[in-house]
Amino acid sequence: MSPRDEDEDTRTYTVVINDEEQYSIWLADREIPDGWRAVGRTGPKAECLSYIEEVWTDMRPLSLRKWIAERDANE
Repeated sequence: MSPRDEDEDTRTYTVVINDEEQYSIWLADREIPDGWRAVGRTGPKAECLSYIEEVWTDMRPLSLRKWIAERDANE
C-alpha cells in the first residue's frame, strides 16, 4: 500500500489492546485475533491511530512496568 493509498483508506478500524497493554488497530469487519480485545474505539485509520497516540503514553509492556515497580519498591 503506497502512502497515497493509505490517505484514501476509507475502511473502518477498531482499536485493540492485548494483555501487555500494547495497542494496535484491526479492520472492524474482521474477527479480533486471540489475545487482543477491543477498547471500544472505532473509526477511520487516522482517527484510531491518533487515539492510540493519545492514550498509549508508556510503550513498555505491562509485565516490564510491573517488574520495575516491584524492584523499585524492594530497594
